[in-house]
Amino acid sequence: MLSKVPEITLWFWIIKILCTTVGESFADWINTTLGVGLEATSVIFTVVLAAVLSWQLALRRYVPFVYWLTVVVVSVTGTLYTDILTDDLAVPLGVSTLVFAIVLAAVFGAWWASQRTLSIHSITTTRRELFYWLAILVTFALGTAAGDGILELTGWSPGVSVLLPAGLLVAVIVGWRMGGNPVLAFWLAYILTRPLGANLGDWMSFPVSDGGLGIGVGPTSIFFLGAILATVVYLTITRTDATENAQTRRPQTTPRRRRGTLIYFSAVAAIAAAVLVWAHAQPHSTAAASEEGPNTVVTLAPEESATINFPNGSVANYRSIVEDTLGLVMAGDTAGAQTRITDLEKAWDEDQPTLQPLDGTGWTILDGQIDAVLKSVRASTPDPTAEKSALSTLLNTLSS
Repeated sequence: MLSKVPEITLWFWIIKILCTTVGESFADWINTTLGVGLEATSVIFTVVLAAVLSWQLALRRYVPFVYWLTVVVVSVTGTLYTDILTDDLAVPLGVSTLVFAIVLAAVFGAWWASQRTLSIHSITTTRRELFYWLAILVTFALGTAAGDGILELTGWSPGVSVLLPAGLLVAVIVGWRMGGNPVLAFWLAYILTRPLGANLGDWMSFPVSDGGLGIGVGPTSIFFLGAILATVVYLTITRTDATENAQTRRPQTTPRRRRGTLIYFSAVAAIAAAVLVWAHAQPHSTAAASEEGPNTVVTLAPEESATINFPNGSVANYRSIVEDTLGLVMAGDTAGAQTRITDLEKAWDEDQPTLQPLDGTGWTILDGQIDAVLKSVRASTPDPTAEKSALSTLLNTLSS
């Protein structure tokens, strides 16, 4: 059996970043715009992943269309699994990042114990390919958790948030060119391209007022999809990225160079950590753009109501959940409050397709206040004063 994966060329990294952006946008469209919901969307993509992966495994050689379709679906599925932990189970992003890092280490450990190699240039058996795709799935989940965690920690705008993964990616390339371990360099780069692609898409699609370029989600998605299709067609015709055809010059490496680059990578990681600590200490808005879309600051006149155009039943349901959560916070039941507030998040997300068209301004106000409540209640070290303030503000809005 020929190699089932492409040669690692510039084309590989370009299309990998493109797939990351389009895959996530498509998942958000199904989850939010169509109102399918996070759990249902996750089930759908898990089934699709099983089907597409079966197709990929049945092939005897690398086929660009099938391979990159699998990457897109894996990227969406891995992202959704992280979102379930964060949004439904209220697992802090720091914990998710640590868990996925441990899982990835376990996958690599099992892969090495079974095959005595982690090289992507040796994907010539079904067992190795299964390890390969499992590792890729976990890297997408890890990249999602780490990327979202960094945004939450720093409050950076989409344009600024692109710089860190891009800079780290350049540092990894430099380390590889210096003779670093190619397997380590590949997987580090693979993880980093996930937040890079997602943040790049946000930067292009978000309004200028939110730090984006103002191109819009639709045009951005169409642009990336067109670029993917054009690239896949080119690679299918030319097969320039097939391992048997690719002309790739790999840097020479020695044990001494590998040890040196390990020190280099450690220094880069320390610098990145220092930057994050510094950024976290700087004043920044908690309403920084997130992957769910841009946040807009909207206010109403004192006599206006944010809920006047919304169904009374929906508003009453939200109010009941907020009252319950506030009671749990006042009773010191952090776990109970986090569980109960998840009910609000689910109900709000499910109702978005109906409510937002009814009153965009009212929806934006409530959405911002709900985000503030979720952040305060789910904080790694909850501040009861901040929780009560956010919940009381939301409750007043729902009662007006």
